[in-house]
Amino acid sequence: MARAVLVEVFAAPGCPRCGRAKTALARVAESFGDAVRWREVDVVAELDYAVSLGVRATPAIAIDGRLAFTGLPDEAALRRALAERLNPSPETKENRP
Repeated sequence: MARAVLVEVFAAPGCPRCGRAKTALARVAESFGDAVRWREVDVVAELDYAVSLGVRATPAIAIDGRLAFTGLPDEAALRRALAERLNPSPETKENRP
């Protein structure tokens, strides 16, 4: 089995949209089973890491260490991004680090 995709949701204490992002991410990640792992990143506790990825506001979502969404994506967009990461098209493979 290939390694799992890591999705990180960057959140801040007291951010109401962050809670919605975590709920949506958990729901989407669950639909991919073991292929997707996720974690919450507290931007206060991990500020240097968040800044290194380009996070400027919360919520934000990174996929495999690359900033993928700034703001709250809809579940369909998140699902598409994860599906593409798990099953990349030939064009995407060429552009992936």
